[in-house]
Amino acid sequence: MSSDHSHLPSETELRAKALESLLVEKGLVKPEALDAIIETYQDKVGPQNGAHLVALAWTDADFRRRLLADASEAAAEMGYFGRQGEHLKAVENTPEVHNLVVCTLCSCYPWTVLGLPPVWYKSAPYRSRAVSEPRAVLAEFGTELPGEVGIRVWDSTSEMRYLVVPMRPVGTEGWSVERLQGLVTRNAMIGVEQALPPERLAP
Repeated sequence: MSSDHSHLPSETELRAKALESLLVEKGLVKPEALDAIIETYQDKVGPQNGAHLVALAWTDADFRRRLLADASEAAAEMGYFGRQGEHLKAVENTPEVHNLVVCTLCSCYPWTVLGLPPVWYKSAPYRSRAVSEPRAVLAEFGTELPGEVGIRVWDSTSEMRYLVVPMRPVGTEGWSVERLQGLVTRNAMIGVEQALPPERLAP
């Protein structure tokens, strides 16, 4: 099997790199400023923020109510606000309904709680198939749902972005918020996967 390093960058990646080089060359942007922005969205403003919100909702019924009533305000309480974090709505998975998020027109996405959007989220196949055949898309991510579970697809826009609150895994009773966060992945908060089972968490 070939490694990821054997693949050439996509046209979009090449264009972005060319633009970055030009901006640096013209003195309009400093390389360290670009590095700081990337580090912020990868390591500071990333999926760990959303995972914190989900873990709090799992352990604090009052916070869960606030999150589902007004996710933007609840996230701001925790200090999570800023670029593309406005107009956030939390939708909760249940034994009867599984939520899935897509942006059919472009790639609207809540950066402040999920970090940088994955490449597949912005792809045309995902954007179309998540609406037309969501169960098949979920299966490709390894999420097999019983037939009686309904799937609700939410279409993100510049006016509204979504955060999926996955179901809390069985066997995590008494866990701390910090430990629970380790079970909440970015993909679970988009809805293509479920939260990790407890045994998947490294000791």
